[in-house]
Amino acid sequence: MLGYIAVSFSFGVMAVGECGITPLVSIIISLTNLTSSGQQAGVKMISEAASLLEIGLTVLLINLRYSLMSLSLSQKIDQDTPTGLRLLFGFGISDEVYAVAVTEREKINAKYMFGLILLPFLGWVFGTALGAYASKVITDDKLLSALGIALYAMFIAIIIPDARRSIKITFVILVSISISCFLYYVPYVNTIGLGFKIIISTVISSLLATFLFPISDDIEDIDEKGKEDIENE
Repeated sequence: MLGYIAVSFSFGVMAVGECGITPLVSIIISLTNLTSSGQQAGVKMISEAASLLEIGLTVLLINLRYSLMSLSLSQKIDQDTPTGLRLLFGFGISDEVYAVAVTEREKINAKYMFGLILLPFLGWVFGTALGAYASKVITDDKLLSALGIALYAMFIAIIIPDARRSIKITFVILVSISISCFLYYVPYVNTIGLGFKIIISTVISSLLATFLFPISDDIEDIDEKGKEDIENE
């Protein structure tokens, strides 16, 4: 919960202070979404008057990983859990919630999932509200920009550990950065909307990784703990 407050505070500051979204709308966005990267990309595109199609496709691509997490976690959920409750679980799944739930050794029931999701969800909404209204009080543009850096720092913190463990992941990251820079700096090409730039970078780098590094039984790229978990399974 405390971690979510810190990150969502930065989102609230960015949404209101940089993108011009009202505090109330920022809070509603966090009430109906639980995805820092998706929300950040979404409000950025809203501020740039992107089309609904661009926004929808971009947020869909960014959040596709949650469908994979849900499929994985569904194997640990009690079989008697109704479909309606499973859908609510899906709404509340985030990277951190999934990481905690998937390591649970026993079958997971509704009480466990709602208990796990509730505090991070409240922290996310509360932190957004704090950041949104704080940006109305903080008038220093440099300070607002500095607070907004926290989201980017979080994204870097997510990819760097995996990049250090795997040359393949490092390659994909570098390809994504190269494509993004090409779309941003090259004349004529840089007129493409922000949403489609993200989509193009994501799809090309993912397809390239799929062809160059197909998944196999080779686990040499996985750290020692990961090898042990796979061998035990």
